Amino acid sequence: MDFDVGARLKQVRELNGLSQRQLAQRAGVTNGTISLIEQNRCSPSISSMRKVLQGIPMTLAEFFSTDLPPQEQIFFKKEELIELSSMLSGRIGQVSFRQVGDLRGRNLQVLHERYAPGADTGRSMLQHESEEGGIVLRGQIELTVGERKEILGPGDAYLFDSRIPHRFRNLGDEECEIVSACTPPYL
Repeated sequence: MDFDVGARLKQVRELNGLSQRQLAQRAGVTNGTISLIEQNRCSPSISSMRKVLQGIPMTLAEFFSTDLPPQEQIFFKKEELIELSSMLSGRIGQVSFRQVGDLRGRNLQVLHERYAPGADTGRSMLQHESEEGGIVLRGQIELTVGERKEILGPGDAYLFDSRIPHRFRNLGDEECEIVSACTPPYL
C-alpha cells in the first residue's frame, strides 16, 4: 500500500490547527508548495519535506509513522465535563463541581459549580496551595476568606490566595451557579 503524503500532510496540519498559509509562513515556503503537496501534484524531496515539517514541528520519522499522537482536546460539550462532587462526602446532590477536561499536565483547573439552597463546602474551612477566582452566574453565595465575608450575586466575582482558609455557602432559596478557576488544580 502506498503512503499518501498529501493526505498525511493535510491531516497533520489540521491536527495542529494550521491553515496552509500559516504552515507555509512557519516553514519558509510558499503556500502554493503546501497546496501542491497536499493535492499530491508534486513529490517533495526529503530536504523539502523536512523544511515543511519544521513548521509544525515534526520529524520525518513521526510524519511517516502510522500512529499520530492523540490530539489534545480543546472544546468540551456540557456532557463531557467531569463531575467531582463524589469527592465531598455527604454533599452529593447539594454541591456540584464539574471540571473542564482531564488535568494531567495542566496548571489550571476550570470548574462549573452549583450549590443547592442551604448547601456549603462544609464546616471546616478549605485551604490549599493555589489561587482561585470565579464569577457568580446566578443565585447568591456567601464567601468567607479568612476573617472577611461577603455575599456575592450574579456578575459579582472573587479572586484570592487559596492558602487563606475559605468557605462557600448558599444561604439563598435558589441554586447558585459559579464558573471558577484554580491554579494549580485543587480538587
